[in-house]
Amino acid sequence: MAKGYRLSASTGIHKGDREYQQDQIALLSHPRYPGCVLGVVADGMGGRSGGRKASNQVMLTARQLFERYSPDHDDAQALLKQMVSEAHIVIKLTAISSEQEPHSTLAAFLINPAGDCHWAHAGDSRIYHFHAGQLVKRTMDHSYVQTLVDAGQLTEEEANVHPQSNILMGCLGADDDPPCDLHFIPQLKPGDVLMACSDGVWHYFNTEELGSVLASLAPREATEYLIDKARSRGRGGGDNLSLVVVKLEPLDD
Repeated sequence: MAKGYRLSASTGIHKGDREYQQDQIALLSHPRYPGCVLGVVADGMGGRSGGRKASNQVMLTARQLFERYSPDHDDAQALLKQMVSEAHIVIKLTAISSEQEPHSTLAAFLINPAGDCHWAHAGDSRIYHFHAGQLVKRTMDHSYVQTLVDAGQLTEEEANVHPQSNILMGCLGADDDPPCDLHFIPQLKPGDVLMACSDGVWHYFNTEELGSVLASLAPREATEYLIDKARSRGRGGGDNLSLVVVKLEPLDD
């Protein structure tokens, strides 16, 4: 781990106003390499059992691959791509055996001991990178409304309330191979915050609001605040909510 900061982190999960929980989250410290951390969010779809089975398979695949990962010898982006492809295959096999149609999103970031960070996502679960409250970068959803935003036909605000905002253009478990967008941060710095979350969280906030909350609150308080506020703004119609927050706090002199 690069000198100058320590990691503080938190996860949060709530079923929202749904009858059952299909989101799954993980925040894993590597068993052999201190400072190597993996955060994962999976938003399952496909009915009560189908969606939960799909997100379970994402978590199982992520844990198994991460435990075998060596930051000294392995390629982090190759690991993340393998995570997407293997989970996709297992979910499709689950669908055959169970006669269901399970699908899942995936948003995962991996921090290496040297301080470099890699992320991958498929679907509309997001990863945000903030520094001192300001957005550095976020993932772009694999969704129908994102294609309209990209084409200049909708604003981000209009996309959030579009009646077809839940239509995905790609995810794990679908007929076609899933998309897998990758990103690389050469060196994380004190003041950086990473957040992975499902659409049940980000749907209710603009980027500036998220940045302000994550900068001003510790990870545990931030996750609790964002879940409570999203629940309130959902007005009884909110989705499952899940998020993973990792904050790089400067070391005191």
